[in-house]
Amino acid sequence: MNINTSNQAQSALMPVIYIPHGGGPMPLLGDADHKELIAYLSQIHNNIETPKVILMITAHWESHNVSISSSPQPGMIYDYGGFPQETYQYQYPASGEPKVANQIADLFKAKGIKSNLDMNRGYDHGTFVPLMLMYPNADIPVVQMSLLRSLNPKEHIKIGEALSTLRKQGVLIVGSGMSFHNFRGSLEESIEFDNWLNETLTANDMEQSKQDLIQWEQAPSARACHAREEHLLPMHVCFGAAMKQNTPATRVFSDYLFNRKISAFMW
Repeated sequence: MNINTSNQAQSALMPVIYIPHGGGPMPLLGDADHKELIAYLSQIHNNIETPKVILMITAHWESHNVSISSSPQPGMIYDYGGFPQETYQYQYPASGEPKVANQIADLFKAKGIKSNLDMNRGYDHGTFVPLMLMYPNADIPVVQMSLLRSLNPKEHIKIGEALSTLRKQGVLIVGSGMSFHNFRGSLEESIEFDNWLNETLTANDMEQSKQDLIQWEQAPSARACHAREEHLLPMHVCFGAAMKQNTPATRVFSDYLFNRKISAFMW
């Protein structure tokens, strides 16, 4: 079932955003090292049309087939440890949107992508931490989506391509991860990879960018920045969702976190 977009057509395509979500709940604690990221996430809503639904592709959920949260009232998952007690009491009471979850499953089926609806999955910190800053009123329904356990970059771009029509229906697609996620990597390596990522995502030739993203491991300092790529792949989904419009990304945030370079991109 399609989203009700009322009598007035959606004025424009909703953007697609790939964001860094920071370290655990630290952005919600006002951590000084997260100051610039907190400021960025907190102002996103000022620069885009209010979405009807938010689709969060989270780095903290993996499954054999794509899983889609379908509960009308998702719970909370505090998937971190060693933080103050208050961080295990956070609530983000945004409703789910089962109709949209089912629509996403139909879009995947049409493209030959296997998926599952999950009635039990709650909001993990890849979802609720950034959303508590982006949309603190929790008044926009949220559907959460997993990555594939295979971590195959080509498949994640294909997943994004299947989601592209949602942009016409007021759905804000958000990839929640980190453009750098390996603290054994150095500042210099993080800058090198971030420069490659920026050049790739903002290039005009999106077909070439697609091939480069599929082969991302060949990028400068790629594995130094992502020993495991689960925090990068939400970006591949975002890229796929934006490919149809053939509009390159814009880097909308760039700063340093834990003395490593991180960025956010919007299509």
